Amino acid sequence: MKLDKAIIEQMERDLAKVKTLDDMLGKNGLVKNLIKALSEQILEEELSAHLGYEKYDSKGHGSGNNRNGSSQKQLKSDFGAINVDIPRDRNGEFEPILIQKYQKEFGELDSKIISMYAKGMSTRDIQAHLEDIYGLSVSPAFISRITERVMERVSEWQSRPLEEVYVIVYFDAIHYKVKEDHTIKTKAAYTCLGVDTGGHRDVLGIWIDEAEGANFWLSIISELKNRGVKDILIACVDGLKGFPEAIQSVFPQTQVQLCVIHQIRNSLRYVAYKHKKEFMKDLKRVYQASTKTMAEKELNHLREKWYDRYPIVIKSWENRWDNLSIYFSYTPEIRKLIYTTNSVEALHRQFRKVTKSKTIFPNDKALEKMLFLAYYDLTKKWKTALRDWTKIISQLAIAFEGRLDLNL
Repeated sequence: MKLDKAIIEQMERDLAKVKTLDDMLGKNGLVKNLIKALSEQILEEELSAHLGYEKYDSKGHGSGNNRNGSSQKQLKSDFGAINVDIPRDRNGEFEPILIQKYQKEFGELDSKIISMYAKGMSTRDIQAHLEDIYGLSVSPAFISRITERVMERVSEWQSRPLEEVYVIVYFDAIHYKVKEDHTIKTKAAYTCLGVDTGGHRDVLGIWIDEAEGANFWLSIISELKNRGVKDILIACVDGLKGFPEAIQSVFPQTQVQLCVIHQIRNSLRYVAYKHKKEFMKDLKRVYQASTKTMAEKELNHLREKWYDRYPIVIKSWENRWDNLSIYFSYTPEIRKLIYTTNSVEALHRQFRKVTKSKTIFPNDKALEKMLFLAYYDLTKKWKTALRDWTKIISQLAIAFEGRLDLNL
């Protein structure tokens, strides 16, 4: 498309006036005026193609259809509201492609609103931001309609096919207040963070339910299998009762590692403040031991010294030892990945960051939508594989011989 001479001349005049970045990109800046002029030129060319003759061409006389002025349409854009003159034909048959009948905005406005929402801004905050920066006057309802489109993406994402094999899957839940039936309920947002054979992280799904429990986790694990997962090498979970059994009922070969950090936190809740420092010093000798044999030796010492004072704590470590001690079978690189649920807790920190302004969610869908957008924003940082992955996957291939197809 060749630029109209009048547009070029006006652009040169506007350019001569540019002194600041605001003169270029602001509410009444050069770029905004250029978008308007170019859009109107394209629309005129579209109408010429529709009619079969150029503007002011004598071929239009007696053609049966002519130009019939224009109507003005205001479109929201990244640079503010732009009033564009839409040309019309007398027969009312012209339907432009550039700016379609029900179009209300230019370009990337939707994605900008969604991005701001993903970072935890409320609809009122986004409204104020658009007004201040771009001069756009939009209602909270308009912003909500745009973010509601995300739910279609959530449904597709939540049911997408998954990888056949995940090296590690971290299972955990985070809790929120949600309105339901005119009451406020505490809901659990269940998350599964998987690491595939290439060392890349991905959230396999987000599920909302009233309370965290092994039965609901079982339904989630079954869903993962239905979506294509055939094997999970190592599952990292908190200390929820019945959780390891739920996983192994669906994936019987999976090794289930209980989160040591969760176990420590729960233990310290039952230790008197005056003993915590000394108790932790002894406990570190257990979970930081170089081998499982050494760890069990230290666990016996812990029992001898502290059982009389804190029998519940000691029994908890002994009863869960089979699942707490899985990581001793692996190299230091793998141990760092599996003896805690730090990876999924980092995900939850991102969730808390964007939801901190929301003390109560109006419904489950609103919570699911915001968590999905927070996840989507976080994945931009997950482009590369985990550190030392080549070394880690080689070690896992030996430990899980025959269960990893690395196409070597």
